[in-house]
Order: sequence, then C-alpha cells, then structure tokens
Amino acid sequence: MVIESAEVVVTSPDRNFVTLRVITDDGLTGLGDATLNGRELAVVGYLREHVVPLLLGRDAHAIEDTWQFLYRGAYWRRGPVTMAAIAAVDVALWDLKAQAAGMPLYQLLGGASRSGLLAYGHASGRDLPEIFESIRRHLDEGYRAIRVQAGVPGLTAIYGIASNATTAGNSGKRYDHEPAQRAALPAEEDWDSASYLRHLPTVFEAVRNEFGPELPLLHDAHHRLTPIQAAKLGKSLEPYDLFWLEDCTPAENQEALRLVRRHTTTPLAIGEVFNTVWDYQQIIREQLIDYVRSAVTHTGGITHLKRVLEYAAQYQIKSGMHGPTDISPVGMAAAMHLGLAIHNFGIQEYMKHGELTDTVFRQSFTFTNGMLHPGDQPGLGVTLDVDAAGKFPYQTAYLPFNRLRDGTVHDW
Repeated sequence: MVIESAEVVVTSPDRNFVTLRVITDDGLTGLGDATLNGRELAVVGYLREHVVPLLLGRDAHAIEDTWQFLYRGAYWRRGPVTMAAIAAVDVALWDLKAQAAGMPLYQLLGGASRSGLLAYGHASGRDLPEIFESIRRHLDEGYRAIRVQAGVPGLTAIYGIASNATTAGNSGKRYDHEPAQRAALPAEEDWDSASYLRHLPTVFEAVRNEFGPELPLLHDAHHRLTPIQAAKLGKSLEPYDLFWLEDCTPAENQEALRLVRRHTTTPLAIGEVFNTVWDYQQIIREQLIDYVRSAVTHTGGITHLKRVLEYAAQYQIKSGMHGPTDISPVGMAAAMHLGLAIHNFGIQEYMKHGELTDTVFRQSFTFTNGMLHPGDQPGLGVTLDVDAAGKFPYQTAYLPFNRLRDGTVHDW
C-alpha cells in the first residue's frame, strides 16, 4: 500500500482546523488532525513544505518506521509544531491500515478494553445561578462528569467562562465552544490569584451542596498558580472530593509538583501542553500526577501517546486525553479508539463541535448515557467532505492572554 499523494486541508467552519489527507495507490484515504490552536498555519507550512514531499512513494503500512523517520530524521526534535505534524501523519496511517484490514482502529490496537468511555463536559458561569444552570444543562445532555469553571468577583473575563462576552472585535459572542476568537489580535483578559483562591472553594462547596457527593467534579487552574498557591488550592478543595485538579501550576517546572503533592491529596492532571514521553519522565516516575492530559493531535499521534500511556500504566496513572473543540473530529476519533483499547483509561474530555463542523467532518461515534464510543466502521470512522470544507476558508484567530491588575502579562 503505497502513498500516492497527500494534501493539507485548512477549513474554518466553527473554528480553524488543519487536516492531512493521505491517499494510497489503491484508492484509500486516511485522515490526520494537525490543528494547533492559534498557530494553525505554522503546522500547515511544516506539513506542506517539509513533510508531504517525504511521504510520497512510502509504504503506508510502515507506521513505526515513518514515525521514527519524521522524528529522528529532522534532527530538530520535539515542539508543538513538529509533533502535531508527525501526529497527523501517524493517525492518517493508522486510519489507512485499519481501513485496509476492514476493522475499526481500536481492534488493531488490541481490541476493546471497555464498552465505552466516560466523558466529562464543561460547565461554567459568572456566578452560582449560572453555574448551576450550566451543570443542569450538561446533565440533561447526558454527561455524568462535569468540569466546573467559575467567574471571580472583580474580574471581567476569565478563560473557561462561557458567559463572558468576547472582547475581540466587540462581537459580544459567547465562547461556549471555542475560546480562540476570530480577530486580528488576541483579546486581553484579567487575572488575580488571591481573589481566585478565596472564591473557588466557596463555589465547590455550593456545587456539592446542590448536586450531592456522587457527581464527579473537575476543575482547571490553567497553569496560573505558583507552587505554594497550587498546594493551598488543592488542600482547600479536598472536602469537595474532586475527580482532578488540572494544570495547577506551569508544567515546565516539574519539581514544583513535589511541593503540591506534599500538601494535598487532591488528584492532579497535567500534560495538555506536553508533546513527548520525555516531557513526562520525571512526573510519572515520581508519581507526581494521576492523569495524563495530552492529546493524540499534539503528542506525536497514536504511536507515541500510546507509549506515554503504557509508561504511565506502570505507576497506576491513567489517561485524561485533551478533547476541547480545537481537537478536530479526526483527533477526537483517534483519542476514542486509543482510549477504548488501553487498559489505564481514566476519562475523556468531550466538548461538542458546532453544527457547521459536523457538516464538514462526517462521524460515526456515539455519545450515550455519558459514554463515548468511536463506532465500528473501518478505520477512524471519520470522512472529510472536501467540497464542504472549501466553503469555510481560514480566518485569523487567537487565544486570549492575561494581565494582572498592575499590567503584568500572566500565564493564561
């Protein structure tokens, strides 16, 4: 099965997506997700100018060899652009191999280890009534685990609060699905850690009182705290039995998690900005986290993220794969197939894509009673309508950034 051609498709139905199409000499088409939120065109250039020419004429079955060739052969290794490009190729080749075998991808990965994947949704609000309404809406939609993000008194716009109006272009549009805002420049949001640390425990106390002890609750601190602040937050949230506290402090300083671990038993999830198994070596070996947050799309594809999760399994650390709307339906399908097959699955992030996205990407997955399943079509179970994709050209979009009250740029 020889790779005859490959093309990069950029489309922006509800947001920007980058998709690699790999076509073989026997007419099969494999898809890979190469979307890098706010930096999509960097990956487009890497793929079109450097990777696609290297694929032509290669054996599409040689997935491991192709992965090593693209990783080791470039010399300049790692990083989000490189690893997203490699991931797109890797997933497309797995898609092709499973189609050629006539079976869903998870079967090639060892078969199903479970009947479905527990998914969590994103509830948020500026105040408790909005938060409660958002949680109820997600429960009505079938979610059985909920991430809760709360507004902070005195702060105008915070990541993850869908009811915050965007500031870019004065559009006033809610970003229920996508914080990347279509505008020439990134929007500015505000932040104050002390106010957040005082307010958040009161939010989770109220949520637990309203919804009871059984509902799995998650929270994302989004890298914004110092180590001692993260430790304080984890400890203050212990009475509310969180499923996890995500990205409590910037992940580059991995030793900081030792301090957090010493002070709290709240489970920790980290890794959505990581790209390789080497980013995880210390924090997995020292058991400083409980969940691996990487996405297939940003971590070298199925081949490499499976290695990360197999390493994590030795330490009873589970998966919590990244799955917001900037992971395209192709990337989400890859995550579902991988999650269904591995033994140490934990939970899958799942934000529903918009209606326009679903017209471009035709999907076979199901979401029933809070559980995802990728379906049983051969391959990933996703097809790309190229004509529909062409109706939605790329639009400049950026994620926001943070400033503190004194004007200092802060982690977003």
